[in-house]
Amino acid sequence: MQIAVFDIGGTSIKYGIVNNKGEIFHSDSIATEAQHGGEAVINKLLKKCDELREHYTVDGVSISSAGQIDNVNGRVVFATDNIPHFSGLPIQGMVHHHTNLPVKVENDVNCTALGEYWKGAAKGADDFLCVTIGTGIGGALFLDGKLYTGHNYSAGEIGHINLYPHGKACTCGNDGCFEKYASSSALEEMIVSRLGYSLELRKFFEMLSFGDVRCSEIFARWIDDLTTGLQSLVHIFNPELIVIGGGISAQGQFLLQAIDSALKTKLMPNHRKSLTVKLAQNENKANLLGAAKHFFSR
Repeated sequence: MQIAVFDIGGTSIKYGIVNNKGEIFHSDSIATEAQHGGEAVINKLLKKCDELREHYTVDGVSISSAGQIDNVNGRVVFATDNIPHFSGLPIQGMVHHHTNLPVKVENDVNCTALGEYWKGAAKGADDFLCVTIGTGIGGALFLDGKLYTGHNYSAGEIGHINLYPHGKACTCGNDGCFEKYASSSALEEMIVSRLGYSLELRKFFEMLSFGDVRCSEIFARWIDDLTTGLQSLVHIFNPELIVIGGGISAQGQFLLQAIDSALKTKLMPNHRKSLTVKLAQNENKANLLGAAKHFFSR
């Protein structure tokens, strides 16, 4: 059995064909063009789904999507204006009506966790946190071998735990949120504030590796904020594993070691001794695999 899988993000829609063994036969991406609104985004997805069906046998469709997702009914519970008019959209019903195929929808970070649990860094782990670091900070909770989505499908919004009361204003309407200090975009803001000019993160980490003093100071502050937020999560959930994903995970072992060492100095002994921190293994294919796992598990 094989299905078409999609990952809707603010910049691109990734897509592919995956079978029930987790083998990806085809994958590519198209621009989301989110400024045209949620319905236009879904229409782009439907057009691509039609094209895939011309070349592959497709037994179902599964979608990883930004936003808070009712994963039972396949509806967007809430989404920011990164994709205008996305909140409330019945994605599952729209896609099923067009394709007459079974359809499943799940939140994108939850799909990252499912993908890493099935075919990646979290394989065999029953209690872990998945943390994606990008423009914001996304989270997924995997507890007792199951994805935990909360009462209203909104668990895991770790980017909006409060790190600094009365701090920086956040898009969620609150102040001092974790992602305003520990996301990739927060790091970029710190670089501009400290250096006086913008710098690609790739170049920043290159300068850091050469021992640039100002870059080292910026990175130390950023790591401190990131691991302070993670400290609270570890003390609450006592996971065996944290999986770090998102674009910044491309920095590899250097980033991993910095997070691991700083975090473990902040933890109580019983939480520290049983915790492992890993980088996500499947990169931009984790969400496609997770969408497939969500479909095949239902």
